[in-house]
Amino acid sequence: MRVLGINALFHDPAAALVVDGRIVAAAEEERFSRRKHGKRPVPFAAWELPEQAAAWCLGQAGLRPEDLDAVTYSFDPALARPADAMGLDDPWDGLRLTYAREAPSFLATALPGLDPSRVRFVPHHMAHAASAVYAAPDAERASVLVLDGRGESASHLAARRTGDGLEPLRGQELPDSLGLVYEELTEHLGFLRSSDEYKVMAMASYGTPRMLPELRKYVHSTGDGGFRAHGVPWSELCPRLRPGQAWTQEHADLAAGAQACLEETLLDMVRWLHGRTGDDVLAMAGGVALNCVANSRIAREGPFRHVWVQPAAGDAGTALGGALLHAAEADTAPVAPQEGADLGRGWSDAELEAWLKTAAVPFERPQDVAAEVAGALAENAVVAWFQGRAEYGPRALGHRSLLAHPGRSGNLERLNDIKGREQFRPVAPMVLAERAADLFEGPLPSPYMLFVHDVRPEWRDRIPAVVHVDGTARIQTVSADREPLVARMLTRFEELTGLPVVVNTSLNTAGRPMVDDPRDALECFGSAPVDLLAIGPFVVRRAGLYARR
Repeated sequence: MRVLGINALFHDPAAALVVDGRIVAAAEEERFSRRKHGKRPVPFAAWELPEQAAAWCLGQAGLRPEDLDAVTYSFDPALARPADAMGLDDPWDGLRLTYAREAPSFLATALPGLDPSRVRFVPHHMAHAASAVYAAPDAERASVLVLDGRGESASHLAARRTGDGLEPLRGQELPDSLGLVYEELTEHLGFLRSSDEYKVMAMASYGTPRMLPELRKYVHSTGDGGFRAHGVPWSELCPRLRPGQAWTQEHADLAAGAQACLEETLLDMVRWLHGRTGDDVLAMAGGVALNCVANSRIAREGPFRHVWVQPAAGDAGTALGGALLHAAEADTAPVAPQEGADLGRGWSDAELEAWLKTAAVPFERPQDVAAEVAGALAENAVVAWFQGRAEYGPRALGHRSLLAHPGRSGNLERLNDIKGREQFRPVAPMVLAERAADLFEGPLPSPYMLFVHDVRPEWRDRIPAVVHVDGTARIQTVSADREPLVARMLTRFEELTGLPVVVNTSLNTAGRPMVDDPRDALECFGSAPVDLLAIGPFVVRRAGLYARR
């Protein structure tokens, strides 16, 4: 059974390939097109498909479109209602639905040889749910919670998996949407909605939730697994910011109140869901599941023993979820859980060497690139790290990363300057899994950077670059079995510095997608003040570039 999953309608277009129940490849179109999020979530862009990502997924398995048993599309237009009937102000939403209905013919054009009758519409939130509960390890019996901006006519799904089945339990109809409320706040604070919501989460740590009582009037759970979330009078709470305008304490307080309100609502919903299922495992997906502060509170205060979040929790992940759901329902082979996020493109050593020679940059091949990088980091170099297959999802997890010394407090400002980011935004630590509990308190292991952890007091002054203003860090735990090269680098860095942590942030600059191919890596290295590029077994040094000139 060969199933290609497609997400295309709103934003983050992506493709994923599942063969005989196993994930072969998954990639976001933005990594090929170099357009952040692939496109904006407007009706006029709904026809755009992840053509390059889909072609690459097929090529990775040596398949042609006519070889596919099914292509899933993570939106079912038959379930959608007119925007005005859902209380949404979007006069062009009908155009989006027209494009969705015509998806089979669009896909057949984009993938010559594909029989359009093999295209299957998958309900948007069922695709999200499948991306989490089928991909999670040890989740043959688990609950699943999906929350995002919107799907066909809802913004939420609570469900459970028993064996290969996925049973819906509760959904929340639009216009109530926790995702849309958070998007509205993002725009009110001068950021780009459907893109910059993580900035609001970071800003919230600088505020106090004094506006929480007022926000609860508009955003709260309803006690039956659903919630109310719409109509917040943002401008009455604090003045709107224009893009680039400086924020004040009042704006941070609003962000803090909205974050606290979101967390309270989610906790009530999680408790309701557990009351229905009694499961030990909760799997989560949807854009709201990228809120790692809320995830941590669910893990800490919620009734589930284990919480697993899909690394590609946003709409890109529905490409994978649609394919997994169809594979599970076809029941031709058991669906295997996701082993890691490194599902994108990769290159052989010979191919990387050819890229470097074509670029005509001086490079060398050290005996051990991990030890070479650890030594450079110990001397306070900033390192661009390009290794293995690219990550699927928004987090850099040791394949397309910028690395730095965590013990130098100035490295936070330095990295934010390199990337062109706001200075209130934190950077994250990566740490060996067996050392994590010595430094951090929170859900462990945490391989996908989807929870925040309290930094133990005795370590806060030792790794100041990765400690957020509230004393937390969004950590990535590294297993030597899964990531031997990164683990070796971390081990050597600790031998040199006494610190078992390295700063890890995504290899990109503001407004651009994460680096994906060798050309992207060379362009980013050439345009940003990064000291060393570690690309496969090779290194390129900034000093060498200057000397060549």
